[in-house]
Amino acid sequence: MAKKNPHIVLIGGGTGSFTILSELKRHTSNITALVNMVDDGGSTGVLRDEYGVLPPGDIRQCLVALSESPQQLRELFNFRFPADTTFAGHSFGNLFLSAVELMTNDFSEAVQLASETLRITGKVVPVTLDNRHLILTLPDGKTVVGQYAAEVENELSLKGCNLCFDTDAMLNPAAKAAIEAADLIVIAPGNLYVSLIPTLIVNGMTEALADTKVSVAYICNLINKPRHTVGYAVHDYASELERFIGAPILTHVIYNTDTPTEEQLATYALEGEFPIRVDSNVLKSAHYSAIPAHMLSHAARERDKNDTFIKRSLIRHDAEAVCRELLKLI
Repeated sequence: MAKKNPHIVLIGGGTGSFTILSELKRHTSNITALVNMVDDGGSTGVLRDEYGVLPPGDIRQCLVALSESPQQLRELFNFRFPADTTFAGHSFGNLFLSAVELMTNDFSEAVQLASETLRITGKVVPVTLDNRHLILTLPDGKTVVGQYAAEVENELSLKGCNLCFDTDAMLNPAAKAAIEAADLIVIAPGNLYVSLIPTLIVNGMTEALADTKVSVAYICNLINKPRHTVGYAVHDYASELERFIGAPILTHVIYNTDTPTEEQLATYALEGEFPIRVDSNVLKSAHYSAIPAHMLSHAARERDKNDTFIKRSLIRHDAEAVCRELLKLI
């Protein structure tokens, strides 16, 4: 019999987490989103550079996803100021979180105040409270400093690369407590090397995940981007995650089997993005259970014209289908 109101911990940040959390809150109120804290691109990067604050962008997206406030308030937190203005490209939510942090000198207090304002279901927890920057070392020895610089580094594949922080980052005690209390741990879809892996390499995360007795499921991405994961199959994503974690902690990998429409395929190609390969033979012999599912959203999406900093993908998961599979694991 399925457990009522299970505690689900979602690890990630950004659009992938936003999509899943928006649907997951319909099935349980006991959610903890553990969020990547190395973002230094876009509005977040400007605020970090100018004020020395912790990155608010991915935190904001997760807060809005879990919000039960009226739509107008949720839209306010995601509202971006128009071009040719003082705050061009900045979202109101990013400014709110940074302002409270500057006022209180406590990012956790800023997240708590935003959580109360937005009346969120569950909790949003920074994976670390240490202000750190990501460092990417390529197989040829080249070093790239910063999450955004790593994201735009023009390498087709980052297999064999190394990722670390400029100084050690420690797992937030609240994040550790959430993992220990979880009924299911989920690694969200997202940018593999600059969003997901940075949440997994903070000191203490490997031990926390290795000690858990519950299922650890990874929701695989839908597409390979033009950089970093070109030609990757589903098992390549899982292998890279576990390479950085340092232990075979995945129990389930959920991947898409839905066929894109001709229009979607054309959009993929225009963006230099192509569906991820599935090697059934490799997945059959994997130590985790590979779960195929139709989970590609066919809803039309548009970019925010005021998001002047970053070009974001239009391809999304069908969150309802994903959550259906997740709930079966509890």
